[in-house]
Amino acid sequence: MLAHFPNMSILVNAPASFQGLCDRLELHSGIPYVEDWSAASDFIGLIVDHVITDHPDVMLECGSGLSTLMLAKACQQNDKGHIFSLESGDEYADNTREAIESYGLDQYVTVLHAPLRDYLIGDKNYQWYALDDFMVNNIDMFVIDGPSGFIQKNARYPALPLLVDQLSQGCKVFMDDAGREDELEIVELWKERISGVEAEYLETERGCAKLTICS
Repeated sequence: MLAHFPNMSILVNAPASFQGLCDRLELHSGIPYVEDWSAASDFIGLIVDHVITDHPDVMLECGSGLSTLMLAKACQQNDKGHIFSLESGDEYADNTREAIESYGLDQYVTVLHAPLRDYLIGDKNYQWYALDDFMVNNIDMFVIDGPSGFIQKNARYPALPLLVDQLSQGCKVFMDDAGREDELEIVELWKERISGVEAEYLETERGCAKLTICS
């Protein structure tokens, strides 16, 4: 499991790169931004745009924080949707809940403390989020921004093998950091081993893999 998480001030002034998103989403009391840990503004802008235009009902997120708040705000604007966020760090989960509560968005988000546990997938062992308390099906949107890549090689690979049966047909999957070697390999493994996966690469600061579950 992760050794530690950085201390996170619950709400801080938004960096300039996030100001447009904050104005658009009416986040005027600060955001839970952590330099070097929060997703970049262009990736969050992509997933916020998808929520606002496609109106997904059920969303799953790996790794909570700033993206959780902004997705919740998008749900509020739509008056529709609910986000389930898997978070391996207990303190991080609490901080995300506090940020959500500070904006009165509790009805749109469930943050689940899901410590990393061992899984055997194929012939390889992985550390990934515990799913004991997650029984949600028909997921329309899946945002993958965890666990951290330093955990192990291809740390985010388990996401689809473990959860593909809970994704709806047509589910859109967004994976951050897709410009990295591991994430590029993960996408190829998914396409090879899971039927009905279509993928495209979107140019963002850290790269975004956008996948569609077609069957």
